[in-house]
Amino acid sequence: MSGQTLRSGWAATACGALLMLAGCAAQGGPAPGTTESAPAAFTLEVEAPAALAPLLAQHLELQRFRTLPDLTPAELDRLIAETPADARQLLATQGFFSPTVTVARLDEAPPRIRLTVDPGPRTTVASVALTLAGTDAADRLDDLRTGWTLTVGAPFTQSAWDAAKQQALRALQARDFPRARIARSLADIDPETRAAHLHLQLDAGPAIRLGEPQVSGDERYEAQQAIRIARLAGLRPGTPYDEAVLQGAQRALVDSGFYDAAFVRLADDGDPAAHPVLLQVREAPRQRLAVGVGASADEGGRLTLEHTHHRVPGLDWRAQSRLRLTRDTHALGTDWTSPLDDASWRYRAGLQWEQLYDQATVNGIQQLRLAREQPGAALDRAVFVQFDRSSETGVSSGSTVTATGLSVGASWTRRAFDDADDPTQGHGLGAELGVGWTLTPEQRPYVRARLRWRGVWPLAGSPDAKQPSSRVVLGVDGGAVWAAPDTRVPAGQRFLAGGDGSVRGYAPRSLGVPLVDGSVEAGRLMLLASAEWQRPIALGGATGPWELALFADAGAVADRWQALNPVLGIGAGVRYRSPVGPLRADLAYGVDARRWRLHVSVGFVF
Repeated sequence: MSGQTLRSGWAATACGALLMLAGCAAQGGPAPGTTESAPAAFTLEVEAPAALAPLLAQHLELQRFRTLPDLTPAELDRLIAETPADARQLLATQGFFSPTVTVARLDEAPPRIRLTVDPGPRTTVASVALTLAGTDAADRLDDLRTGWTLTVGAPFTQSAWDAAKQQALRALQARDFPRARIARSLADIDPETRAAHLHLQLDAGPAIRLGEPQVSGDERYEAQQAIRIARLAGLRPGTPYDEAVLQGAQRALVDSGFYDAAFVRLADDGDPAAHPVLLQVREAPRQRLAVGVGASADEGGRLTLEHTHHRVPGLDWRAQSRLRLTRDTHALGTDWTSPLDDASWRYRAGLQWEQLYDQATVNGIQQLRLAREQPGAALDRAVFVQFDRSSETGVSSGSTVTATGLSVGASWTRRAFDDADDPTQGHGLGAELGVGWTLTPEQRPYVRARLRWRGVWPLAGSPDAKQPSSRVVLGVDGGAVWAAPDTRVPAGQRFLAGGDGSVRGYAPRSLGVPLVDGSVEAGRLMLLASAEWQRPIALGGATGPWELALFADAGAVADRWQALNPVLGIGAGVRYRSPVGPLRADLAYGVDARRWRLHVSVGFVF
């Protein structure tokens, strides 16, 4: 047996003759004319290690004929004689090449077949020879060897061998070499030494650089718009091929709202130095209206209306308007954005009106913002001018105090996550700085700054799939307004905290500067911190889309540094990793509030 070779696909079995004999209509199906309730022609007992018995009991060819009604003794004897070879083939897929297999027939009614298996020692990987053809790919060989999953000393199985080959091929295809292929693969098995010598040669093919995008499916919106959106995601002519860039461009097209669907891929043929990229889009309707109703313990009943016009006549800007009515909040807003220019910048104009009701006061916030911005998947930049007005009306007194202000500023956000929708590692940093001047009741200068950061780190897990790696997510968010103590800065420029994305375990906007009537108002200082541990849930030995999470949030809002007294929220939750991002349900306990709250949210936003 020494020197026996095992090639890709060697585990496939040839059961055609047996299937024709039995008249099976499909592989694994019952014989024609039989039903699941038909009496068994024989019974099969498998005596083997627990890890192998289910494999043999489910996939042995003998099992296919168990309910064949007219199985003759001669046919059964022939099937029994072929069973040891069939069992050895199945055991070979798991790395056992020297098993001891015996089959006994016990004369009972119906006959009882006993299969006894001693798999013997398992074959392990003795050597790996990984080579790469292609003049432009030599520097990738070390990365492929580092990422190789079926290492020396590991148990050899056919599934692990196939997975290792595909993982190496996908790693090569994902960046620079999308035309890469497997040129040669061989698993050389020596049953006497129980050693597997693996040989894999990959052909990288030509290195691909992206050429000019070609748009199809555009009708209402000009093709240049799709190209500019894709360019923001990194899809620029002359850049090396990167599958993540194409996926990011596809996601950016859909997230833009202009398209119901988008597909981004390389053209079938093209010059490797400037390979055409196809943007296939299905445009969204010019206008869209969405109506939503709901209820929660914090807000009571909720009604929302959202209207989007993707191309306002005469202006060609997009207008998004939203009305939101709850028990304690009435809000109306509209946001208008211009098309992207050739440098991927655009104008934005937004108007927000909000009325907040509590037991003691009615708070009104109005905001007008004009901005010049450059959005992007990895980097956002903007400069803006903003007008703010806020009012507080006492319910009992009826008196109203107003404040207005005008400010200019800039914002910057950098994202370096491995996945924009549901990251498993990476970090993000955002900053905003503005300088303003109050207009009423007095004219005073002020400065407003905000800094936020979030990091995601994977933790090393067991190689066993039943113990997948977990993650730690840390976040910090801080803001400050500097002004003279008696300067009344508009509420929209100050801070409130609480709720999902802030301090879980507390109602939204419930953390602020406490007032004598028991309510709170927005403060000049805010500091938030969060720590979360996430772990995928393994079901049946495989990691699924569900995750567990444990978290702790802390935060404080005040007008003076000495008054920053953080409150704590702790809890646990579940995550479902959906195509639109994580669906989160968190049960949090507000330590200072001494009550539980349920927080439900969708998606990842930074």
